[in-house]
Amino acid sequence: MLSKKELMEEIFKEILECRKCGLWRSRRNPVPGEGSLDAKIMFIGEAPGYWEDVKGRPFVGAAGKLLDKLLAGIGLSREEVFIGNILKCRPPGNRDPRPEEVNACTPYLDRQIRIIQPKIIVTLGRYASAYIFSKAGIPFSGISRVHGKVYRADVLDLDITLIPMYHPAVALYNAKLKSALEEDFRILA
Repeated sequence: MLSKKELMEEIFKEILECRKCGLWRSRRNPVPGEGSLDAKIMFIGEAPGYWEDVKGRPFVGAAGKLLDKLLAGIGLSREEVFIGNILKCRPPGNRDPRPEEVNACTPYLDRQIRIIQPKIIVTLGRYASAYIFSKAGIPFSGISRVHGKVYRADVLDLDITLIPMYHPAVALYNAKLKSALEEDFRILA
């Protein structure tokens, strides 16, 4: 029986060698995710951006700095949570994920969720929310309608509390959404 660490290392190796969609051609580094494998809270974003692609780590650019600040504001650090994405490679020009890319990449995310077995999944943005809602069998009506609401859901045979939120990148350019995101983090706390 492999440990959580060994299981996650297997996934990371598969992601490094992945050729299931064309994104591997333009990436610098895949971004498999990081954090505690025993995390009670798992954050799921959309896809790596420029700095994530450069460094191979999730949420290290401006949106990541905001995420770190929001975590600190409720007494958490990156080391206590797990942060992943729907896509493990950056789409060119930060374009939206394509359905075939989501289909190719999300089996990795599903396996990560099963390994970590979080109590709470926080989805950041519409793509992550739509995907996890589909896994939970909950109709998704758009991030502006569901953000900050708390759902009890069965996700991959795990009893999960699901809290969808705006993506921190959006909040950087819209003060109203930033205050909504801060309020959503208070709900998470």
